[in-house]
Amino acid sequence: MKVERYPYRARAWWGETLLAESDGCLLVERDDALSVLCFPRGDIDFALLHEGEEPRSCPEGEASFWSTDAPRGATDSSASWHAEDSKQEDGRSVLRVFTDPPQLVGYGAFDPERACVEVVDQVEGDQPGTTIKRFPTWGDARDLIDLLDVHQEDGHSFVSATRSDPRRPVVEGSQMLGQAIVAAGRHAPDRRVVNASMVFLRPADSGRPLRFELSELTAGRAFSTVAVQVMQQDRLCAAGTLLLGVVAPEVIRHSAEPPGVPGPYDSPPYDMGVTGRDVRIVDGAYTNDSDAPVGPPTLDAWVRFRVVPDDPALHAGLLAQFTGHMSIAAALRPHPGIGQDQAHRTLSMGINAINLSLHRAVHADRWMLYHHLSTFAGDGLTHSECRVHDEAGELIASFNVDAMIRPFPGSTTDKLDERTAL
Repeated sequence: MKVERYPYRARAWWGETLLAESDGCLLVERDDALSVLCFPRGDIDFALLHEGEEPRSCPEGEASFWSTDAPRGATDSSASWHAEDSKQEDGRSVLRVFTDPPQLVGYGAFDPERACVEVVDQVEGDQPGTTIKRFPTWGDARDLIDLLDVHQEDGHSFVSATRSDPRRPVVEGSQMLGQAIVAAGRHAPDRRVVNASMVFLRPADSGRPLRFELSELTAGRAFSTVAVQVMQQDRLCAAGTLLLGVVAPEVIRHSAEPPGVPGPYDSPPYDMGVTGRDVRIVDGAYTNDSDAPVGPPTLDAWVRFRVVPDDPALHAGLLAQFTGHMSIAAALRPHPGIGQDQAHRTLSMGINAINLSLHRAVHADRWMLYHHLSTFAGDGLTHSECRVHDEAGELIASFNVDAMIRPFPGSTTDKLDERTAL
């Protein structure tokens, strides 16, 4: 169990009532378990709480358990996202206050299935644009950067760190693409990746390390090419090729114009469960809801990371990591009654292949506009043609995504585990 100071302000709500607010929370992380956010006891309002269940053990240690009889009431704050679907069993505790282990004594953790726990995703000196994230999150941008920052094991072999979320312990295909870009950058640090193509062959377990085995196909004066196989134990999960080049003086220059859409601060934020990364969806058009209004097969998203190390390969890897997030949603927009909330339950959805061209150096700590256009959907497949522009409108990257949307066989639907099914 790892316990560390949490860098963000956190709040816990019961309907419209603020139960706790603190800049001094502790984050508790355990392998293959959701993170726990612990508020200092002095920052918890016990006016609506009463000690209920007898003190007993819990996964983090020993605790006393507190409940509330107060009505949840109407919700017009950011807490409203959770009040409707939170569990309402009578007598179930909403808070546990720790009496052991020593590092948690004097702290309490709210049940995020009953109270709404939220994080203010901003730190001192941050740029404008505070967003609120629902807790538990997947993690922080630092955790994502740690995953992408693969380390050389021997020769042309690189190994990733792990971070597993029990809600969906499957590695995203675009994460493997981003990791392969970083591995190639480590292999040839004097060159940058200008094209990366990868096909995703089978699911990978996010709780186990990935190994990226590079094979150099060419190594010329201007360009080099490497093949990559992504292995997990003895299973081949993905394969692709990467073209790296030396930057040369320009002879000509032109690029596609950016879409005429509102800027990042005129677009509503969207919570994708990662603190330290700001995602804003133009016109609020992205939703998992099958009953959402239909629209054109396009989605535009602004993305920016708060802090990224001065490492060009990591910046490029972060751009690549987001390429698999919204192309399927763009394909679903024109079709009523179909949404990503059906993924892994009644519909098989997943990314099959991504081809990414990087046109210039990436600065992932500046706003990037991802423009997704789904050009085809049919025969259980979709195809999207996408571009990434910076805030000034310059074209940074272009990518294509091939994905699948198809029904599960009726006989297998009842046996599916939506956490791992594709």
